[in-house]
Amino acid sequence: METPSRRSVLLAGGTIGALGALTVASPAQARPLWTWSPKGSVVGAGQGADPRWVWDPEADDLVAALLQRGDVPKVNELLKTWTKNGQALPAGLPADLRDFLERARQLPSWTDQDKLAKAFEFNQKRGLYLGVTYGFASGMMSTAIPHEARAVYYSKGGADMRDRITKTAKLGYDIGTEKAFQPDGEMIVTCVKTRLAHAGVRNLLPKSAYWTKTADEKIPISQADMMVTWHSLPTTVMKQFAKWKVAVPADEAAAFLHSWQLAAHMLGIKDEYIPKSWDEANAQAAQVLDPVLAPTAEGIKLADMLLNLAAFIDGGILTKHILGALTRFVLGDEIATWLKIPKEPVWDQVFADLWPPFVAVREGILDITKAPKELREFYWVFDEIIRQGVLLVLSGANYPISIQIPTTNNPNY
Repeated sequence: METPSRRSVLLAGGTIGALGALTVASPAQARPLWTWSPKGSVVGAGQGADPRWVWDPEADDLVAALLQRGDVPKVNELLKTWTKNGQALPAGLPADLRDFLERARQLPSWTDQDKLAKAFEFNQKRGLYLGVTYGFASGMMSTAIPHEARAVYYSKGGADMRDRITKTAKLGYDIGTEKAFQPDGEMIVTCVKTRLAHAGVRNLLPKSAYWTKTADEKIPISQADMMVTWHSLPTTVMKQFAKWKVAVPADEAAAFLHSWQLAAHMLGIKDEYIPKSWDEANAQAAQVLDPVLAPTAEGIKLADMLLNLAAFIDGGILTKHILGALTRFVLGDEIATWLKIPKEPVWDQVFADLWPPFVAVREGILDITKAPKELREFYWVFDEIIRQGVLLVLSGANYPISIQIPTTNNPNY
């Protein structure tokens, strides 16, 4: 795959994983005692330790050493050329980093290539829905996860949200490609680079006086935090599909889950925390995701930044209102109110009235081929509004996308 175009990044369903993947997570709020059993994981076993107190020591220690030696700028420059999963690592990398990358790029023994092929079919058929859910369910939801919002806001990514979301968009794009985890794909590289970036944030963010004033833990991005973000993506997507009555065959649902199970592993999440089934995923999400959703000052500001990313088109006269209404429709009144997204009498009603028949037409439940010409034209206009609404967010992005290890926190804080 060549460097993804702006349009392909968005409409491949990886889309606005951009928005969706504000994937630098931070320690989650206080939760009930951890009771989810590792028997429900992809490996069916584990120590069962509370993931709030587990991080990624191998990556964290490595990146700490790179930062201390001053190697990160050189490493970031060299790793720009590493784009394909099976590609040889660049010459000149520090030996400890090279050894780590060779280990980290290996797929786990439980990888199922047949399921991955089926997952691509799923992504092809559901690309538009995935774009909407990654962006306006997953992405905007992340601003209502308190510690995630604060970590994003005070880390380097918070200083340039457009750059931030283009990098997280790549994760969503790559997982939807045909050869995502094969040698000529890019998903493994993207995950491993993101894992290193997360380790950089763990090393740097505790040095931010602004973050430490609001955080209730000393180290961000625990295993629990990564699972919170993970559930805001595939688990939330499937819940939205069910809500919208999008029928997903069992084999496609299992395949979609498998692609995200592999993503979790490659991002450095321990296998014992990765759910083996949708039932287990929903049970875990009820414990780690649902209880932490709440508003914060940082999350409100981030949400406003995201809704304004298309303002360069029209100064926010129309785009912000459309994106805000779509967010309210997808996430519901409570979260939209938390994020101070105003109600939009016109656009709120448009989405409430048109989304159900829009899905019904796309799913073949409702046949409009014999409907009046005006109705058919209006349907296609609505389809284009959805597509373009997602596209506008990244239309100012810079390419190629290079995920890097940070060397500073948000310079504005």
